[in-house]
Amino acid sequence: MASSPRPALLLLLLGLSWASCRLHIPPHDQVARVARFIAHQCDWASMATISTHAPVAGQPFSNVFSVSDGPPGSSSGVPYMYLTHMEVSVQDLQVHPQASLSMSLAQTDYCRLQGFDPQSPLCAHIILSGSVVQVNGTEADYAKKALFSRHPEMIDWPTDHSWFFAKFNITQVWVLDYFGGVKTVSPDEYFQAAPHRKHH
Repeated sequence: MASSPRPALLLLLLGLSWASCRLHIPPHDQVARVARFIAHQCDWASMATISTHAPVAGQPFSNVFSVSDGPPGSSSGVPYMYLTHMEVSVQDLQVHPQASLSMSLAQTDYCRLQGFDPQSPLCAHIILSGSVVQVNGTEADYAKKALFSRHPEMIDWPTDHSWFFAKFNITQVWVLDYFGGVKTVSPDEYFQAAPHRKHH
């Protein structure tokens, strides 16, 4: 009877081994691909706005938002959000639409399983500079599909909050994924990159 836990333990170890390898991060010299990869892996981001609320008006104000750049395995590179004007950061954006969006693989199991501290550059993360704009029409339809596929709870959020779909309009990408300092990627380079290598 003492040997009965062993199959379960073996399955657990195999699962952990698979989890540690399942994120195939692009090589660190392919900076734009790394940025796209991180943006697709992360389900939430920290967004810093310029506060319009006392007593911190005019100061940076960071808040957490659920994001999605597309359903799993289908990356657009555009971080979409589901917002309401009742939210304090969204009120900031109405005055100052410029913002900064940060995403890190620390949000996944990757860094923990690799033994990387969240602040280590090896725990790859990106900072996006830009602004938040509302989307409509077919782009709103895509944003809905992107967000609801990864955040199904959103479907049942209160209807009286006047939710709307928005995107983070990227003007600059900053990447920390290796030693040697931050690297920058232009929006054109970012959107032209493929987050995953195609296998045949």
